[in-house]
Amino acid sequence: MHQGNHRDHEGAKKLFELIKDVKIAMMTTADPDGTLNSRPMWNNDADENGDLWFFTKLHSPKTAEISRDNQINLSFSDPSKQHYVSVAGKAEIVTDQSVIDSKWNASLKTWFPNGKDDPEVALIRVHPEQGEYWDSPNSTMVHLYGFVKATLTGESPKTETKKVDLA
Repeated sequence: MHQGNHRDHEGAKKLFELIKDVKIAMMTTADPDGTLNSRPMWNNDADENGDLWFFTKLHSPKTAEISRDNQINLSFSDPSKQHYVSVAGKAEIVTDQSVIDSKWNASLKTWFPNGKDDPEVALIRVHPEQGEYWDSPNSTMVHLYGFVKATLTGESPKTETKKVDLA
């Protein structure tokens, strides 16, 4: 399933920079009937190839949904900086204990009180295929200026938006 380094594509460096400090991502999966389900997931740093990793319980609705349809979407937002990112990709469930051991940290005991050796601990690995980011100026004065400019001239403030091919 792995498709090379997702960080090598045009625009990818900025996309990964925008999400690296966002600690919660919303992960969206699909039910068999097509109903979309989103839930917050703790965002670990992307690996050297740009794959995104999330701890999960092996037997959960999201893992069942991923097993049926592995196309997922992740959304990240940092309103204080006006950074917003959406990433679409393919997900897979990883139960390899050596990978779990390498990505484990003590704070995960909050969700997994039996520790990293609990057979219910698994990882979701997301291979990004497409992304899009919106990067707006983040200072209050810039926003105030943008509001006044829009009111007086009808022109919207500038936001950098870019679609990124990550496959």
